[in-house]
Amino acid sequence: MSEELQSQFDEFEKTGIIRRKLLPWWIKTFCWIFMILSVCGLGTLIGSAFSNNVHLSLYGFETNTAYSGVGIFLIAVMTFKGYAAYLLWFEKANAISIAKIDAIIGVVICIASMFVLPFTTGDGHIPIRLELLLLIPYFIKINKIEYEWDNLEKI
Repeated sequence: MSEELQSQFDEFEKTGIIRRKLLPWWIKTFCWIFMILSVCGLGTLIGSAFSNNVHLSLYGFETNTAYSGVGIFLIAVMTFKGYAAYLLWFEKANAISIAKIDAIIGVVICIASMFVLPFTTGDGHIPIRLELLLLIPYFIKINKIEYEWDNLEKI
């Protein structure tokens, strides 16, 4: 009886933070930033119902209206990035695949804002998106730790 009781209490003492140690400090920092950003993005949807004074900007796309095509798109991207960050932070099994999708979507959106957006707005100059300097190493690092992440047993 006491052995069974002790084994049940052992479950509470296990830390379970193994996979998170595979993430470098900068990815951990961005996890928190994007989890907070996604909550703010969703809060913007609620807040903009009462006020039109909102400015959303991500990856070169920006809008002053949350209830527009670009606004909904940006909030959806922010929410997806927050979801990917949540999965990484809480060491979920599918976190790596979602993080890879997040990085690829980010790169595609950055490239679109660099090469498509200037011609649709009539501006003509091609801006360089510095976000690519973090998205590409993010994808590479996530790709490097994928095998170890998937094969680690959670304690």
